[in-house]
Amino acid sequence: MSNKKYHRVPKDVKADIMKRVKEDGVSVSQAAKDAGISEAAIYDWLAKGATGSPSWAEFARLQRENKMLFEVVGELTVKLSQAQKKS
Repeated sequence: MSNKKYHRVPKDVKADIMKRVKEDGVSVSQAAKDAGISEAAIYDWLAKGATGSPSWAEFARLQRENKMLFEVVGELTVKLSQAQKKS
């Protein structure tokens, strides 16, 4: 029999840990240390998508990032087109 102790982490605590890792940029090792749980547990939650759908803050961040990337691609496309016309 294993000597490991398992305990269920409350949903609100799990959600807070996941928010800190995904949105606030806290490392998994630091979040695990702060919560007194194993890093493996957090990595398992991340792999399983423990929070379900992305938060509104994460969704908004991804939309902004997507818009910025489209603008960069547009600028590069124009520059490439102009460079090809000069050749």
